[in-house]
Amino acid sequence: MKANQSRYQSSRRSFLQNASLLAAGLPLAGLSKFSWSNEKDIMDTSVIQIKPETILSDPRVQLNFGKDHMILPDGLQSSMLCTKSGALIVQGQLSKKPYPQKRIFYPFALSTVVSRDKGRNWKAFLLKPGDNGVNMEGGAIQLKDGTILVLDTYVTPGESPDLGIGLLYTSNDDYRTLQGPETITFTIPEAEFYGSTDDGGRPHAAMRLHRRMIEMPNGDLLATMYGWLKGDNTPSDYEHSMRKTRVMLFQSTNKGKHWNMISTVAVGSDIGTEGFGEPVITRISQGPHAGRILCLMRTGRELYETFSDDGGFTWAPPRPRVFANIDVYRTDLWAKMFKDVKRYGLPVEDNPVENIGAVVDPDLLELPNGVLVAAFGVRIPAKACFINPSFPWNGDYLAFSLDHGITWSHVVRLTSGIATTQYMAIEKMPEDNRIFVACDYGYWNYKGGRYLYGFPLDISVHKK
Repeated sequence: MKANQSRYQSSRRSFLQNASLLAAGLPLAGLSKFSWSNEKDIMDTSVIQIKPETILSDPRVQLNFGKDHMILPDGLQSSMLCTKSGALIVQGQLSKKPYPQKRIFYPFALSTVVSRDKGRNWKAFLLKPGDNGVNMEGGAIQLKDGTILVLDTYVTPGESPDLGIGLLYTSNDDYRTLQGPETITFTIPEAEFYGSTDDGGRPHAAMRLHRRMIEMPNGDLLATMYGWLKGDNTPSDYEHSMRKTRVMLFQSTNKGKHWNMISTVAVGSDIGTEGFGEPVITRISQGPHAGRILCLMRTGRELYETFSDDGGFTWAPPRPRVFANIDVYRTDLWAKMFKDVKRYGLPVEDNPVENIGAVVDPDLLELPNGVLVAAFGVRIPAKACFINPSFPWNGDYLAFSLDHGITWSHVVRLTSGIATTQYMAIEKMPEDNRIFVACDYGYWNYKGGRYLYGFPLDISVHKK
């Protein structure tokens, strides 16, 4: 299956809804140890058939799609880490509720599974009874010394106005066990934890770490967060009690125990429906801009991108990044599909807040050969796609850049017009220029089933 586009054979910002403080529950102090067990195998039942479609072609790019496998029944919206040994750790949200706890937690329970055979078989990573575990959306990384660090996504108010509190988990045995949580701190000058709800109108006294950490050549760590500083008062277009967010960059010089905010990556009261959020960063190691940090971000409309050439301390003005001419403002293409659909009592067809599309939750990495790979989801329209997902642009995408992020010359649509939350995750595998791709089928309250599935993908580049 080494054609230019092989046929794939069958076999965050997630909604913040319900993310208010949960009443009474489990203490978080002290260390605990978790393990995964052979007794909790994940059944590899059949998943949907995927027929990747090349919508922008670069003849230099050849893709070889591997066999797909079930990762997590009932799962949605994956976070993922691949270790140096090739172990794949994937986390997704379930339909059931989490255990009550004092600290803010995602409104749905999370489940983590591990594969040690390249994604063919998966085993549940077991938690202590009554424990919700870590929310991996905050980022996971294996350092050069082999230590695995996992950040919980939520950063909550500290005792002083500019202090945030996070949770750090660690593993020194290839994620067979996980130690934590350890309380860590964030210095956030002019932080504003209060005053905004989530996108469902519920209290949300926290900021969100998201997607990836980077280990710099000197051992420092970088991580992105989205949230608010004082003066960030612009309401979201679709939920007026929610304020538009900014993206910030944090640096740790002590392996994640303390983080300092070193820059605002992007902020803009007039950007999208949500401001800047759901960021992902990668560091370019090759080419004329080696050392550049590239960032993609969600806005509630089109994706935006920016870059830094000084280690993240300053950033270029953010600009839209449109892949393969997928224009979320082309409402004329899908308006008739929603002429009889209403949200909040108003026709979607006539409501600009509702009928425009969105690109969500990008992921980004660099391969050993210097190729950049981006993953992203397209929603048409941004919310009503969960009423009728059948417009062909709806789905999961991969894009490839052969010039270190200047242009994206090869774009593949993995799914089209099916039920999905359009959230993906990609990770480099130990084999050169191979990645693992995780997607989901179904969405909240969908009656046709839901699960996480994934597959390996070999990427080769040939000169013209």
